[in-house]
Amino acid sequence: MTLHVFDTATRTLREFSPVRSGTASIYVCGPTPQGPPHIGHVRSLLNYDVLRRWLRASGLSVTLVRNVTDVDDKILIKASQHGEPWWQWSATHERAFEEAYDALGCLPATIAPRATGHVTQMVELMHRLIDRGHAYAAAGDVYFAVASYPDYGALSRQKLDEVQQGESEAEGKRDPRDFTLWKGSKPGEPSWPTPWGPGRPGWHLECSAMALTYLGAEFDIHGGGLDLVFPHHENELAQSRAAGDPFARYWMHNGLVGMAGEKMSKSLGNVVSIPVVLSRVRAQELRYYLVAPHYRSVIEYSEAALDEAVRAYRRIESFVRQAAQRTGVVGPGEVGAEFAAALDDDLGTPAALAVVHNGVRQGNIALDSGDEAGARAAAATVRAQLGVLGLDPLDPTWATASTVDTGAMRALSTLVDELLAERLRARAEKDFARADAIRDRLLASGIAVEDTPDGPLWTLKDS
Repeated sequence: MTLHVFDTATRTLREFSPVRSGTASIYVCGPTPQGPPHIGHVRSLLNYDVLRRWLRASGLSVTLVRNVTDVDDKILIKASQHGEPWWQWSATHERAFEEAYDALGCLPATIAPRATGHVTQMVELMHRLIDRGHAYAAAGDVYFAVASYPDYGALSRQKLDEVQQGESEAEGKRDPRDFTLWKGSKPGEPSWPTPWGPGRPGWHLECSAMALTYLGAEFDIHGGGLDLVFPHHENELAQSRAAGDPFARYWMHNGLVGMAGEKMSKSLGNVVSIPVVLSRVRAQELRYYLVAPHYRSVIEYSEAALDEAVRAYRRIESFVRQAAQRTGVVGPGEVGAEFAAALDDDLGTPAALAVVHNGVRQGNIALDSGDEAGARAAAATVRAQLGVLGLDPLDPTWATASTVDTGAMRALSTLVDELLAERLRARAEKDFARADAIRDRLLASGIAVEDTPDGPLWTLKDS
């Protein structure tokens, strides 16, 4: 295996060498379901979904753990503002996240553990840290003593004398740089019993406890958004290593999604929710838009960029469907060395998709010239490549992919694809009058056809 990934901890491209031969273990920080998911949330999971698919295609058995922070200050505040129990608010939005993941074709997590279900494991971890002199209890809270761990700041390159955890002052905290492992209960808040008094988990503690529970003391990859490097991942690393666990071998962080130069977040009010975007484009088209850039790059969301991604995906889809109609059912083939090399180079999806589009161009040339064997071979390769990216148009996942027009759009797509396939046959037979008549017929029905190097692209004239 030749996969190399950019490791945040070392700031280098490192060859992937799993802890256990033949397997790959991944922990991805999942949602804090305080509200509906936006495209910035799902981009992260899509990136690690592609990684998981590529590891699996490379012959590894993959375990992916994606946690849910189902109790948190923000959840408690939002639930109170809306007059709902905190657990109901959290569960409602957790389902919305799961629905978004499913809609975008993400493979289900091996397990999606909730923080509230792992308090026992958190208590055990706190005991280990206190026994080793790295944590202390004070006024019902438990804190990690940052100064007790000499390697603190190794992941984020934070200098110890400049550390600011972003936590409010609290009684008993010995050093403002220390971070909270356990929060003592306050009136009206949920709580669980511990030897230090009732309370609830701190944000950082839960991930270390759940990673240990499901992946062991040492695992392969810890993933998440770039905004989690500090303080969340720095604190996870510190508390796990301080407790004596090797923890993650590699740290991968995806770039964020922004609008007008700002990171997308609810507090900025510039959120593009999944339902809103899926009212404009199909789920597979949104998936293409979010996986096409390199996972470490920043995406500046715009409707123009989304529309361009839609056109690019439809060129691929049009070829695959027409090849299947012309040559019969086309099963996935091999991905090819060039595509594999692109993904092995730090999951290089832009280069991988360039290989896909080149295959589409070659396949359309074969279709146009009547070379059905060549078209079939090209389609088989393209489908295999798209399968790794979760974008195969013939995958049953997309049979129910929705847009504003749902069933009507699917029916229209089928009819147009059949007419375009007939047009291609006419051109292959040099019956250009029939080919032009089909094009004119589509245009009269409000469907414009553009012949591109990647094959015919159709759009609704008023779209």
